[in-house]
Amino acid sequence: MSTQTQSDKDRVVIFDTTLRDGEQSPGATMTHEEKLEVAALLDEMGVDIIEAGFPIASEGDFAAVNEIARRSKNAVICGLARAGFKDIDRCGEAIKPAEKKRIHTFLSTSPVHMKWKLQMEPEKVHEMVVASVTRARNWTDDVEWSCEDGTRSEIDFLCRCIESAIKAGATTINVPDTVGYTVPEEYFRLIKTLRERVPNSDKARFSAHCHDDLGMAVANSLAGVNAGIRQIECTINGIGERAGNCSLEEVVMAMRVRGDVLPYWTNVDATMLTRASKLVSAVTSFPVQYNKAIVGRNAFAHESGIHQDGMLKNTQTYEIMTPESVGVKQTSLVMGKHSGRHAFAHKLEELGYKLAGNQLEDAFVRFKALADKKKQVYDEDIEALVDEEIAHADDRIKVLSMTVIAGTMGPQSATLSLDIDGKHVTAQETGNGPIDAIFKAIRVLVPHEATLELYQVHAVTEGTDAQAEVSVRLSEGGRAVTAKGADPDTLVASAKAYLGALNKLMVRQARGRAEPMMVGGKRVHSTETI
Repeated sequence: MSTQTQSDKDRVVIFDTTLRDGEQSPGATMTHEEKLEVAALLDEMGVDIIEAGFPIASEGDFAAVNEIARRSKNAVICGLARAGFKDIDRCGEAIKPAEKKRIHTFLSTSPVHMKWKLQMEPEKVHEMVVASVTRARNWTDDVEWSCEDGTRSEIDFLCRCIESAIKAGATTINVPDTVGYTVPEEYFRLIKTLRERVPNSDKARFSAHCHDDLGMAVANSLAGVNAGIRQIECTINGIGERAGNCSLEEVVMAMRVRGDVLPYWTNVDATMLTRASKLVSAVTSFPVQYNKAIVGRNAFAHESGIHQDGMLKNTQTYEIMTPESVGVKQTSLVMGKHSGRHAFAHKLEELGYKLAGNQLEDAFVRFKALADKKKQVYDEDIEALVDEEIAHADDRIKVLSMTVIAGTMGPQSATLSLDIDGKHVTAQETGNGPIDAIFKAIRVLVPHEATLELYQVHAVTEGTDAQAEVSVRLSEGGRAVTAKGADPDTLVASAKAYLGALNKLMVRQARGRAEPMMVGGKRVHSTETI
């Protein structure tokens, strides 16, 4: 769509909730620094509203929202609050430093939620809607109200609550498909009906927040836009609770590529989509599926002979958008053991990474070590190498050396040396297989009660010399974390992944309880890091 034909009535505001709903994905918790890094990128790429967190949830959430509010340059900084006054006031305090700020408060309106979750009568719910929006207006003129489980709510009651919320001062009305239940035609009718029946609907912007339980979050959100919605709530890579949220990169590119049937526009710089996807994947340790639309590794890859022939003749035969339009830069630069720092840094920039100083030097050293072991280093190898470098840069527990004895004549054994906060410790253990022996050795050196919920291995590229990328998920006391490790040696990658998850889990435990923990034979209190 050309700039000349763009008008404000066709503009769709992008509300990113990666740092709030996205972080609620089991195992996707980010550190304070990681949240600041993601928020800075979202702000730079043109996201209109950043939902930075749920301030009352924890001191860490409050601190992150507050700091993001201080640092924001362009975006509106939003915090989430339940309908209670304590939630709203805590949210108001968190976003206070922002130049542009919003409170997003919500309350369930569906019969099933009111009966079983809230255990409240509809009349009481209606009163709380008015009270919560009124309270939020004491903090900011920009107030968003959401009718949680809106797509399963009774239409008459929904209209009444929305009308009252707008009268109380809500400037944005969000109609969430909280459980991913609706379908595009139904959601279109619901939004159209609400905008027609609510007398003051023209006084607020309507918003979509669709979950992907049936795989229709993007389709439902775009159907809502066709019905008059002008804000889409979404996340990078579509992460979020259960099956996830509407994917930011997909709705942005759908409107950009199909402006003929979706004549709308956003402020998002699409060339930064791949970079944002890689960053969020790295900090959450959530891999992006290979066939993920827009940002998946196969999104612009062609193996079929028929497809390759068509692409060689004209790229439009099998690609509806250019790789460059989403920040993927094709190049003929082949990386190997003879490549220098300049070529390596250039390749990183092409892949969407910006490293400097020690981080770049460490990555280059690891690249050279990898290049000595492999005949050809692929882009995916470099991505795995750098993602691991970023994800584990601040780990306090690292692998120093490891020797494993395996084979048909058991038991298998592992001798493992770790660096724990500068202290070198070693243990030797036997197990039912080499991985079991390695993980037992880790338990001896770093005693813990975490349960291994996931152990997954895949090859980063093809060939017997391919790097292995291992994903590990650990849980303890209701907390779950996921981490990845990459190395040409699958056993080394396994140890790195397990320790990566353990680092995350123990940092969260240390923040959440006062009693000391044993780490490498050393007592660590909640005021310390390990």
